[in-house]
Amino acid sequence: MRIVFWGTPEFATPPLRALIGEGFDVAGVITQPDRPRGRSRSQLDPSPVKQVAMDEGLVVLQPERPRGEDFVQSLRELAPDLSVVVAYGHILPREVIDLPTLGTLNIHASLLPALRGAAPIQAAIAEGLGETGVSIMRMVPALDAGPVIHALPTPIEPDETGGELTLRLSELGATALIEALALLELGEATEQPQDDTRATYAKKIEREDARIDWALPAEIVARRIRAYDPKPGAWSTVRDVEVRLFGARAISDRSDAAGTVLETDEMGMIVACGAGAVAIREVHPAGKRRMAALDWAQGRGVARGDGWS
Repeated sequence: MRIVFWGTPEFATPPLRALIGEGFDVAGVITQPDRPRGRSRSQLDPSPVKQVAMDEGLVVLQPERPRGEDFVQSLRELAPDLSVVVAYGHILPREVIDLPTLGTLNIHASLLPALRGAAPIQAAIAEGLGETGVSIMRMVPALDAGPVIHALPTPIEPDETGGELTLRLSELGATALIEALALLELGEATEQPQDDTRATYAKKIEREDARIDWALPAEIVARRIRAYDPKPGAWSTVRDVEVRLFGARAISDRSDAAGTVLETDEMGMIVACGAGAVAIREVHPAGKRRMAALDWAQGRGVARGDGWS
């Protein structure tokens, strides 16, 4: 089975490595163009997926957009039996989806039809779900709506962050992909249509989505801080400084006006919410490094009675 792999971020590297490790014929890798880095923007960095592909000596294509006759012809020349897409970063046109003889599969980081869309991992934590997983679906020209071939569930740990869950789901996705391909090769794969009436959505995270509303209950605030750790980072302002917040834990028996600093101690910085309070272990002030909340509060002079907004 000749496979063309589509992916860009670190999340997509375990599935690619799994395909290579299991001996599949990876005919080529399609990833985003190299992006500039640093203040001068003079250095171009390859995507994590491209780095793996180069290390393995694979053919790499990097179109600005996955369309146009020149690109489609390059894809035809790879003669794929199947395409596998993992967080590539662009919507594929039908011509590209249907080009491989066996079509195109996608790894999605939720148990579909729940949490279709761009940010299912963060949404699963922010919404307080006890379980999530990965789905291997057949790609169609609609948002994460194709039939599911295989899915693997996993519990969400009580204090798990978005970054930690992302790492686990990337590895789980690699396992689910290899299992799905085995089912396809054995002719035992069944495609389960999704029930669109049960679909929920996890839209792309905008800047304001990550701003903390201290009037919410502490448990919701803590979940949102964990969901956006490390990226994009939940944030708020205190003493006119914008600060990203990490390592939050809900405390039910503390209260005051929402957003008020109750104290700073070895637990971190304790801030009142609409109900209860949260203990924030780490912060990342604008222009600074990520650090312990207690160290930053002492250095900045943030103390009991100060207010977040």
